[in-house]
This record gives sequence, C-alpha cells and structure tokens, in this order.
Amino acid sequence: MNLLKRIVAVSGLIALTALALSARKVDVAAAAPETPKPRVIITCDPELDDLNSLIRFALFATDFDIEGIIYASSQFHWKGDGHGTKLFIPGREFDKIGLGPVESWRWAPDESFIDDVVDAYTEAYSCLSVHDPSYPTPEYMRSKVRIGNIEFDGDISKDTPGSELVKQVLLDDEGGPVFLNAWGGGSTIARALKSIQEIYEGTPQWEEIYAKVSSKAVLAFSGDQDNTLANYIKPYWPEIRSMEMSGGVGLAYNAQNRAKEENKHFYSAEYVAENFLIGPFGGLYRYWGDGKQMVEGDVYDFFGLSGYTEEQLKEMGYMVWTTLQPKGSFLAEGDTGCYLNLIANGLRGHEDPTYGGWCGGRTEYPEEVKAMSRMEQYMWARENNPLPDFTAAVFEGEAARFHWSVTPNYEDANHYPVISGASELSGKAGDTIKLNYTVSDPDKGDALSVNWWQYVSSGKYKGRVSVADPTSASTTFTIPSDAQSGDTIHLILEATDNGTPQLNKYFRVIISVD
Repeated sequence: MNLLKRIVAVSGLIALTALALSARKVDVAAAAPETPKPRVIITCDPELDDLNSLIRFALFATDFDIEGIIYASSQFHWKGDGHGTKLFIPGREFDKIGLGPVESWRWAPDESFIDDVVDAYTEAYSCLSVHDPSYPTPEYMRSKVRIGNIEFDGDISKDTPGSELVKQVLLDDEGGPVFLNAWGGGSTIARALKSIQEIYEGTPQWEEIYAKVSSKAVLAFSGDQDNTLANYIKPYWPEIRSMEMSGGVGLAYNAQNRAKEENKHFYSAEYVAENFLIGPFGGLYRYWGDGKQMVEGDVYDFFGLSGYTEEQLKEMGYMVWTTLQPKGSFLAEGDTGCYLNLIANGLRGHEDPTYGGWCGGRTEYPEEVKAMSRMEQYMWARENNPLPDFTAAVFEGEAARFHWSVTPNYEDANHYPVISGASELSGKAGDTIKLNYTVSDPDKGDALSVNWWQYVSSGKYKGRVSVADPTSASTTFTIPSDAQSGDTIHLILEATDNGTPQLNKYFRVIISVD
C-alpha cells in the first residue's frame, strides 16, 4: 500500500452521520464511504503553463494517488538525442520561422522543471503537512519522477524509464481507473501502449491484456500535441476512454480576455502577487513580465518581457502569438483542466463520466442533437446543462494552498468546510424527502453559508428541480411527479466559509426514483 493511500484523520474534526427520511417511507443511506484516491500519471513538457499546472498539482497532492510524474516531449519542446540527429516536420514552429531540420527544439540543456517543483515541495512540506497530514512525503514524490520519450517530436520507437513506468502501472493488479495525463505530447503514453502490444499481441494472453488496459486507462490529453493520439493510440486502442472536459474555468493563455467582469480580479497582478508569488512554489510560478524565459533565445517565449508593444516585440524578433497582458498578471495553467475533475472537492467528478466536476462531465445527447455539428452540440449543452461559475472556487482553492505552504501554524490559515450526511437516497415520484445534513468548519470564528443546486447533466431526470430552502442544510425535496422509475437526480450541497482565501466544499446527493 503506497503512502498516498493512507487514510489520515484531521485532528479536531468529528465525523457526523445524518438521517434522510422520506415522507412516505424511511430510506436511510449510510454516509458516503471513503473512496480511493484517483490513480494519476502526469506527463508534461517544459512549457511554462505545464510548470504552473504542475505547481498546482503538487499543492493538491493530497487528493491523488500519484503513480508518476514524467518528463515528456511535444511538437513544441523536444531535447534531441545528443548525437547530432536532426528532425524536420513540415508546419512545425521551426518550419514557420524558416528553419530546416534541427537537432532539438525549445529544450534547455539543463532542463529540470519537474525536479525544481519537487525541490519546492520538499521545502514547503513541513508547512503543508500541518494543514493536511495526508500530503505524501517528498521522498515519495521524488521516487515517482521519470524521464519519458523526450528526444524527438512524437517518437515512440523505444522504451524509456517513463514509458516503462506507465506500462507497469497499466499491467499491475491494482484497480483502475488510471488517469493518464498528457500535458505535452502523448509519446510516452503511446510508447507504453505500443510496448504492451509488442509483448502480448499474438499470445494467448493478448485478449485479456487488451481488455484490461482498455478498461483501466483513461486519457486526459491537453490536445494531441505530437499526433500520437491520432496516429497510434486511437487506431490501435479505440476502446480507451478519454476524460470528459466539456466545460470549466478559464486557465489557458488569454483566459482573462474571456473572463466575466466579476472574475477579472483573479487574473490581476495584485491577486497573483498576494496569493501565488509566495514561498518556494511562488519562486517558480510564471507570470507576465517575470523576466524569465523557458530557453535562452526562444523567439516564441516573450512572456517574461513587459513594457513593449506587439510591434516592438516583433521588431526584436519574437513571434507574438497571444495578446499582451499587464506586468505581474496571471499567465497560464493551460493543463490544469486535465485533473480538475479529480480533485477531492466533494463533486466526485472522477467516479463516473456523467457525474462531472469543475470541468463538467459527459453529456448524454438526445437523438436529434447527436446529428448536429460539434459546435451545435456544445451550444446545446451550454444551454441545457449549464454549469455554475466555478472560477472563484478554483482560484481561491489554489491560493489557500499557496498560503498553507508558508504557514507553520494550523490556526493561522483557512481550511475547508466539512459536510456530513447520506450520499444516496431514494423515493417514488411525488415523495417529499427530508434532507438533514451537518455542515461545520474547522476554523474558529468562520461563518458558513450553504446553497443547494442541481447538477443537471449528471442525472437521468433532465427536468429542473429545487429544494424547499436552498440556503439551509436541513430542508426538504419533493421528487417531481413526472419522474420515472430508474431516474436519478443529482443535488449538490455547497458550503462556503468567510475566511481568506474563501473556501468551499461540495456534497453530492444522488436521489434514485423507485
């Protein structure tokens, strides 16, 4: 049993069980059992938003069973083999600026960004573990770092320590799913799958191994950045599921351009400086105008500069491919969406593809919608299965953990509310069910507000519902009269404190219609 699978009780918190009574009959479900942490393997290239996403991942290491953190390549970053071998692929970045075959691309000779994050984690661990003792040890984190297929863009010709780790996890006897994150290219993951194919295809075990891996692996790709998804994984492993990320919070480059007015302050220089640029992690976190560059002389990386216009940057030789932002402001965490649904926020987004979390879930389209274009389907889902705005929760949650990393005393930081009660209830159409839940906060003096809402896309019942008093943890809910036997309705109880940074927690209640 690895260290991340320990179940550690936070001192001072008492688990409470709530009763839920139906108006027609008593149907009480036990409080939700502790669910296993999702098994996760991260592969990432040295793009600056990968670095920022990795910092958040480390801050939320409590929530994952981390199986690997692997250096990877992509079309944007690859190391080369060190023997003078050159690569040319038409349409890649180097082709666009008139270069022919090159030996490496945008990869620093001493690249160590994953190890740098683990070093920062090691320095911050003594503080982090005060606020949540389930943080894995620095030694454990370092033991999971590997070098993957980094030599060339999309090269899956040979095994690497990273691909061997992926292969080992996919073939082990522990349960799934295993969430395979490709924040850069997918070559390390593709090589692991290809190695499995080469070993077992044509043997008596192949059918069993193929079924096991296909059901166990879940792909969370930040785009197909080296074409290995299209060229190998999908054609040869078509039954492997891809992670659902149908909506979510703006964290990519230029996210602030699309942010709602009430959310723009989260991207501001003031917010970033106060909440992200602190402690050992803050020394690594990339932001606009920070004076850094991924690789010296990288013409695609102008983000460390400030005070220049787009025209001036172009005159200096830079390829300007995003809009410019004020110095100090949020830059990007473009790969965080690959694991947002895995975070233990109470939405349980990783347990079932249809549940959804901060990044939405799988949408079940009616037959008439399935015939529409992808964009029309997307617009239909936005209108018919709207997601709440999770921006504040996502930013404030990360900010709180940054503050944990520099706060040695538990009482000097803010912590998450706690919700207890039954996670599954049932009744017949027309029944009124009593909802009695306990909401508390571990921090003295914090006031809590609660709100009930429906995660529409999760349940089989697609009508809109509400509880009698959405602002009370103890209220009632009447199952709609047109609900059919076998329908499910997903209600979310959300608790928010008034601490700084402000934190919230969710509790998913699944009501089954008899």
